[in-house]
Formats: sequence, C-alpha cells, structure tokens
Amino acid sequence: MLEATPKEIIPRKALRINPAKTCQPIGAMYAALGIHRCLPHSHGSQGCASYHRMHLTRHFRDPVMASTSSFTEGASVFGGSSNLRQAIKNIFHIYNPDVVAIHTTCLSETIGDDVPSIIRSAQELIPEGKHVIHANTPSYVGSHITGFANMTVGMVRCLAKKNNADISCRINIIPGFVEPGDIREIKRLVRLLEIPGNIFPDTSDVLDSPMTGRLNFYPEGGARVETIEASGSAEATVSLGSFSSLPAALELNVRYGVEVVSLKVPIGIEATDRFVMRLLALSGRKTPPVELAKERGRLVDLMTDTCYQYQGKRVALFGDPDLVIPMTEFLLSLGMQPVYCLTGTPGRKFVEEIKRICDRRVPDLRVEAGADLFLLHQWIKNEKVDLIIGNTYGKYISKAEGIPLVRYGFPILDRIAYPYFPNVGYGGAMRLLEKISTALLDKQDAEASDEQFELVM
Repeated sequence: MLEATPKEIIPRKALRINPAKTCQPIGAMYAALGIHRCLPHSHGSQGCASYHRMHLTRHFRDPVMASTSSFTEGASVFGGSSNLRQAIKNIFHIYNPDVVAIHTTCLSETIGDDVPSIIRSAQELIPEGKHVIHANTPSYVGSHITGFANMTVGMVRCLAKKNNADISCRINIIPGFVEPGDIREIKRLVRLLEIPGNIFPDTSDVLDSPMTGRLNFYPEGGARVETIEASGSAEATVSLGSFSSLPAALELNVRYGVEVVSLKVPIGIEATDRFVMRLLALSGRKTPPVELAKERGRLVDLMTDTCYQYQGKRVALFGDPDLVIPMTEFLLSLGMQPVYCLTGTPGRKFVEEIKRICDRRVPDLRVEAGADLFLLHQWIKNEKVDLIIGNTYGKYISKAEGIPLVRYGFPILDRIAYPYFPNVGYGGAMRLLEKISTALLDKQDAEASDEQFELVM
C-alpha cells in the first residue's frame, strides 16, 4: 500500500503523485449530460472518450453515452476538422440528439483546432431546430471542475437569449458539480419556496434514471433547451460554488445584465440557511415554509444530541473546492477541527476562503490548492487525525494509517447509491452527520476492549 510514503515534505513544483482531481473533459461531459437529449462529444482520440465515459459510469453506475472524433495519426498531423464535420453529420443522422456538446481534449488543443470555426463551416450539417455547443477543455489546465465550468459557460454563450416578454423564469440556479440527488433536493427547496426558477445543468433523472425495462437512449431528465434559452431573461442567477458555477453566472451578467448571486453549495446548516434566506428575499416572502423550519429544527436537535461525539475531533478533508469549503464550515459548526484541507483544483481563492472560515479557530490549519494526496498523506504521517473525509481515493491512506474514511465527493467508486441521496439542504446535513458519527463509532467499537464494548453510545 502506501507505507513507503515519507514523513519529510520536500517542495514539488513539476510532479504530482496521486492527484486529488481528474481532467477537464470529465467535468465537461458531466455538465453536458445535464441538458435534455444532449450527446456529449469528445474532440480527440477514442481512448480519451472511453476513459471519461468509464470514470463517470463507475461513479454513477449508469451507462454514460458520448461520441468521439476518433483521431488517428492523420488527424493529429493535419488537424481534426474533417473528423469533426463527419462526426456532426453522423451523430444527427444516427443518434438524433437535440444538442451536441463538443469539448476538446489535450490532443485537439495541442494541435490548435479552432472548434468554433469548424462548427460554423458545418452549419449545413446541423438539422433545423438542433444545436451544437462547445467548450475548450484541455486536460493539462485546471481540473474536472474547470471543465464543468467551461461547458456551463458554453451553454450560456451558445443557447441563452434575452426575451423581455418572457416572465416564466424569475431566477436561474446553477447548482455546480453536485450529484443528481443534490439537484433533486435543490429543486424541492425551490418548489417549497414557490419561486419560478430554471436549473441548469440538471443531471437528475439522467444519471439516476429508473429501470423501466425499455432502452431509452435519452432519459427524461435534463434541462430543456428552452430553459437555458430563457436564462438571459431572468432577474438573477444564483450560482452555487464559485469554482464550478460562478463563471456562467458572470457570463449571463455580461451578456444580458442578469444579477449575480454567488453562494456556497448549501451543505451544512449555515450554507443552507444562506441559500434559503437569499431565495426568500428573491421571492418576496417574509418567512420560510413550516416544512423547512421543521427540517432545520430536526437538524439542530440531531447536532445537539451528538455534539459530544464530534467535539475537538481532528479531520483531514479533501476534494472539489466547492464541496470542501462548505464542509469545512459545517465541521466547525459541529465543534470539529478541519486541520487539513486540500484540493487538486488550482486557485488561491480556495486557500483564502478556507483561512477566512477557520480564522484562528483552527490554530494548526494546513490548506493547499492544486495539491495531491501524497502531500495529504505526509501531513497525516507527521500528525494524525481522527477522520478523513473525501472520495474513494482516500481509502488507501485510510487503510495505511488506520483512520476511518467518510466517502464524500467525486468519484465514489467502491460504494453504491452515493449519487442518489443528497448532501445538500438540512436533510443532507443530517445524512452527513449520520455518516460521520457511524465512522467514528465503528472505529471506537473495533478498538474497544470487552470491558469497554458498550451497547449504547
């Protein structure tokens, strides 16, 4: 396993060992699947598309459909224009999607393919009423979160419109790189607050679609094209997560003057409170629905009942920045100490925000952006923690150091049903509380002597 990881930390600029991220096209592909009847298209080699589809399929345990330009040596030398034109023709003829979402790869970016120009030259191949959108997503820059953000910006650039007569959309909500279960919960909260709103991308009922016994190449879910077109007519855009959602909200603001409301993903009690109160303000309501108030009360009751389990526990937390930031806030509200916070996505904003949230409450805080799990393991080897929170790749550190792992974020490859249940909202916070408590108590039970092995905790 990882027993050879040294304690001595040597600065590394050009080497990443066990990265805490994956590449841009995976995020772009996931975002594209959030459009109804959309086929993601990878402008590169077959191997790239196969890897991205496989990674998403393993996490969601649902088949992920995507096409590819199928570069060979010739396309690598002379460019992929003819491959892409032929791909567009074949896709609409064979698969008949409403939208084709093209994202680039390392290879097409390196040889310099001008995808917008290729699409313009292929307009006669695009049937009337169909759409082709695109985003530049080189894998050697950013992470899957960057790719998600770029594709969401591509949706705005290629589809959004301004129609002053359109009053069906009061607000846009861009949920960020979250699970289908999270998006379903966000939609429920919006319904409870009685706000006419558009949510995009929307992967609910796409990557968690029910088994019907019939092959349906395009599931029922996903944001409709008309939903994204109406986004330019909204009063405001609520972006959940500054890394994955804010760029598209800013694009709507620049193009159509739509107000930007930037919030954290509503994970934990404080982030959910801010989300609900801001939506209340946008809706004009003065008080939240009784149902929401009861949900919050149950969460507070659970936090009070279990506070003795969490107080002072040291936590190592890693993953996507838009998930790590609100989780750090939530852990502090439980009395825990998130001493190590790390993301593989580059960006000083992450470091600054974590330091602002912790603000002298975590004296031995270590935080790093654009880092890897080798560094996190070295931190833990130098000073242990009680709990690790992160995706499946944290299980190797967990096993090597004998520290319980709470699976959280993307990808979760070794457990089932993670995408189906929300982490957002008050109910999601209760679920996270249960998972944290179970991990800590399982460790306590496993190490207890016969005399200390208690029935009731």
